[in-house]
Formats: sequence, structure tokens, C-alpha cells
Amino acid sequence: MKTIAELEKFMSKPSMKLIEQIGVLDGDILILGVGGKMGPTLAKMAKRAINAAGVEKKVIGVSRFSSGTLKQELEDYGIETIALDLLDEGAIEALPNVKNIIYMAGNKFGTHGNEHFTWAMNAYLPGKVAEKFIDSRIVVFSSGNVYPLTKVGSTNCSEEVLPQPIGEYAQSCLGRERVFTYFSHKNKTPILIYRLNYAIDLRYGVLLEIAKHVFDGNPIDLTMGSVNVIWQGDANDYALRSLLHCESPPKILNITGPETISVRWLAKEFGKQFKKDVHFINEEQPTALLNNASEAHKLFGYPKVTLNEMIELVSDWVKADGETLNKPTHFQEREGVF
Repeated sequence: MKTIAELEKFMSKPSMKLIEQIGVLDGDILILGVGGKMGPTLAKMAKRAINAAGVEKKVIGVSRFSSGTLKQELEDYGIETIALDLLDEGAIEALPNVKNIIYMAGNKFGTHGNEHFTWAMNAYLPGKVAEKFIDSRIVVFSSGNVYPLTKVGSTNCSEEVLPQPIGEYAQSCLGRERVFTYFSHKNKTPILIYRLNYAIDLRYGVLLEIAKHVFDGNPIDLTMGSVNVIWQGDANDYALRSLLHCESPPKILNITGPETISVRWLAKEFGKQFKKDVHFINEEQPTALLNNASEAHKLFGYPKVTLNEMIELVSDWVKADGETLNKPTHFQEREGVF
């Protein structure tokens, strides 16, 4: 892949299972926060699956669309758009009633020093959304950051592990979950809470950050010595298929790849790809932010794009000086300050 168009075509290709399942899913699909890192390819994947299934169903994307050409790009793809600031008075109420909601709206980076906005986006807005879409299915994007750091080499954090969020961003993510859970109990709204870490695109993500550091000759910080990752296309596929697994009370589902991956090993693999020496700083700590997604793998199967394929794709992208989004994950952060 050498262009953004090729990348997005690959990432938005629906699986046969998604095509089958979207064919039996009743109702249109409304994506709140479609303008984020994952939203555009998720919307395109949904549209491609609908077309392949031969059914009539709208995909509607909601975002501020404050800059760039994304609004026109989505409309050219056959996706309806609504330009809206979800925090504006009356904004939620003005949205159409749609059976299937993918809730991707939220705030992470810039939380430090702007905590009030993060809490408004991540914990206040969910209540308004839940009250509006009482009769919908809602897949709520959340974060693996709600879990505590866990011992490397353990079974990692499954859905049964109680949240212990570190820092205000992670706390507000748990606030989002708790608010949606309250309204699910109150109104019997079927919801699935989608705890994701870390999605991989060639333009952003943990692998890109490590690869670029190796390529540029910068040292790799080993403080967070292990990570989980999943290809963004697989994560989007799982999110759309999750609409058929919403429950009341909400079902919680961890979303990531099957491997616990050593950051040191990743850096050395990229060093081989680039034929460059790798430099490290700090030492691996005994704990890391690690999730166990075996329940999702039971429901949806293992990710289609393997770790080695991701490493090769990212390496080729970096060598070709491919476009990046300049949105670091801060996966090394252990104190929850984003």
C-alpha cells in the first residue's frame, strides 16, 4: 500500500461474517463521532457491507466536520452526514431516531489542564445520548485504560477484572460506562461496552510510533514494556458485529489482539526491517496495561491481520515516508496524564 486511498480500501473491506450479519440487522446505523481516527473507515466498512449484503440501510455519520474534506468524502461514498457539535443545546434531540448507534465521541488528549471538557464529553454527553436513544442498540467505544496495570506474564485483564482507572481520562471513561449502564438498567436499552486498546493504522498507533523512533535513530522507552494491539480494520469489523450482541444490563467486551507483545522485541523487529541499530532507555517495569480479549475472539474469531503483517505494513509505510496523523497514543504513560 502506497496511498491513503489504498490503505482505506484495505481497512474498510468487510469480512464475510460482517456482510452476513449486517444483512440480518434491522434498522439504519448512526455513528456519533465519525470524524475521529477510526470513524471514517468504520463508516465506509458499514456501507460496503450493506452494499455487499444487498439490503437497504442508511449509514449516517455525525461530527463537527470543522475542517478538511471528510464530510464530502463520506457523502461521495454514499454515507449521509450531519454536521453538529454534540454538546450544543438541543443537538442530541435534533438527531434522527435510528435503531443502531455506534458511539465513538469522546476526548483523551489535552485532558490535562482541560479536565472539565473531558468529563463533559466522556461522562455528561453519554447521559443525553442514552436518554435520546432509549429504543436503540448502542455500541459504546470505551478504553482498556479503565483497568489497572497488571503483571506482565499474567492472564491480563479480562472483563471480570474490576476497573481501577489511573488518571482523569481513564476515570472519565469509566464515568461514560457507568452513565450508559445506569440508563440501560433504567430503560432496558441494549448496550455493549467496547473496551479497546490499541488500534493500529499505518498513519498512527503504537507500532508506527516505535517504528519511527527506530527509523529516526531515537531511543525506545521501555518503561511500559509490553502492549496489546489490533489492526483497525479488525477492530471496526468487531464493532459493527457487536450491534448484534448488545444486552441490558450492558455486555462488556475487551477488544485487542491475542498477543502480549514485548516493546523491546517490536523495536528489534523494526530494526531488522530498517537495518538499523536500536537504542533503549529505562527498563521494563513488572506491570503494564494489558487486556485479555479471548471473549471477543470467541464471538468474532481471531483478527484477520496478523502481528507480523502489521509490522511489515508499518515498516513499508515508514520507509516510503507515508502520511501520518501526528496523534501519538502515549502508550508509555503510566500515571494517566494525557
